[in-house]
Amino acid sequence: MPTITGGCLCGRIRYSADAEPAFVGLCHCHDCQKFTGSAFAAVIGLPKSAVAVTGALKGFTKQGDSGKPINRMFCPECGASVMDEAEAALGIVMIQAGTLDDTSWVKPTSQIYCASAQSWVELSGEMKSFDRTPG
Repeated sequence: MPTITGGCLCGRIRYSADAEPAFVGLCHCHDCQKFTGSAFAAVIGLPKSAVAVTGALKGFTKQGDSGKPINRMFCPECGASVMDEAEAALGIVMIQAGTLDDTSWVKPTSQIYCASAQSWVELSGEMKSFDRTPG
């Protein structure tokens, strides 16, 4: 896979990664809905060690459903949601798919927190679906 690149709306934050995604998925939890301002978050899970960020992200940490903290990171200038890190998924950074420079390859294979999905959301395609998180 070529280098994954992207950034925020104003361009102040940029990131790159030379790694295969650990997963590509959707999350319908209420916190992701609020973080993205949308019906769900589309995320690319990447090894944290493979992600290089330029620019200073601002973070907001809140306890996740697992009981462990999740740090949501965004651009302090334009407010764009860029990535998050959950202590429940150590070593993984979840990049917001909408911030990628090239989204043509993004194909989610799973969706979580389907129990809290917006009633008007109807997704096609074959994805593993979970009411909460798997496991």
